[in-house]
Amino acid sequence: MAKKIATVITDMFEDVEYTDPAKAFKDAGHEVITVGAEKGKKVTGKNNEAMVTIDEGIDDVKPEEFDALFIPGGFSPDMLRADERFVKFAKQFMDDKKPVFSICHGAQLLINARVLDGRRATGFKSILVDLENAGAEVLDQEVVVCNNQLVTSRKPDDIPAFNRESLNVLSS
Repeated sequence: MAKKIATVITDMFEDVEYTDPAKAFKDAGHEVITVGAEKGKKVTGKNNEAMVTIDEGIDDVKPEEFDALFIPGGFSPDMLRADERFVKFAKQFMDDKKPVFSICHGAQLLINARVLDGRRATGFKSILVDLENAGAEVLDQEVVVCNNQLVTSRKPDDIPAFNRESLNVLSS
């Protein structure tokens, strides 16, 4: 069954960490909706390889309108976590036990949402201590699936495993 996936994103996202999973989700029949600060705004990846037009502004959407949340990495999650609207949005998915897919620095948004205590997770090496301090059991492996809800990966090299496990969670 096709799922509607909210993708929180702003400038300086890691290009391939958005484009590859988004393509995998769409190829599997799911709908990927980009959510940013402002509908219609164009955001650019940090490598200038991808430009994304924001489908919906954060003030115009609610977590209950979506089946899952996708948080690409890069500098985007660090910028988004400074905005309480995105923190609350991400927290609601975790609280509602909806699937959350976070790659690389994406977990920074979940750290600020205070939803990682007691969960297994991974992320980019520079945020592993932050994940630990947030109460997560940190595993250094290409993909970690916790409670068939939270899927986390470390870096672009992990994208094939990240996509596979994210799609598995979406289909369960």
